[in-house]
Amino acid sequence: MKNKLIIAALLLSISCSSPKEEKVAESNGHEHHDHSAHAGTSNAKSPRTAAMANIGSNHVHIDYSAPSVRGRQIFGGLVAFDEVWVTGAHTATSIAFNKDLIIEGEKVPKGKYALFTIPGENSWTVILNKNYEQHLADDYDEADDVLRIKIETFTPEVQAEQLKFEVISKTSNSGVLRFSWDQTAFELDIEVE
Repeated sequence: MKNKLIIAALLLSISCSSPKEEKVAESNGHEHHDHSAHAGTSNAKSPRTAAMANIGSNHVHIDYSAPSVRGRQIFGGLVAFDEVWVTGAHTATSIAFNKDLIIEGEKVPKGKYALFTIPGENSWTVILNKNYEQHLADDYDEADDVLRIKIETFTPEVQAEQLKFEVISKTSNSGVLRFSWDQTAFELDIEVE
């Protein structure tokens, strides 16, 4: 009888430890997933963040890294004039919408795009590009552009220390996409049909 109790205790012990081992194996596998892109940690110099809103029934979502001025000369300094820029830091800023969207009078098919800009001293070029998974502008190819428009910039009422995008609903089918950083801002009119 003693041997049967020892064997039963041993089997019970083994069966109880197996789920723990499986959980450890599962958690070890999960450690390899990188969730830092959306962590938005406060100690990051250019935290990953997002701006979004519904324009009518169209969900417009912008994902970007938001660097701060930190006493630097931004445009014409850190960000060169007349060169393609990811409009943020690190990886390309992306914009996605679930229905066709009219941006500054130009119809853009639903989807996800990189949002690039070419800053100028008085006006900028805003670009939507099919290749939304890019590091900086290293892989930028103008042949992948679906939208390229010139836009006038303006000086915001309050200096934006940290780069910021906003998607603002104005009416039931229209709104504004606003960018601001340092002493520069621009707005794009957006609408759904």
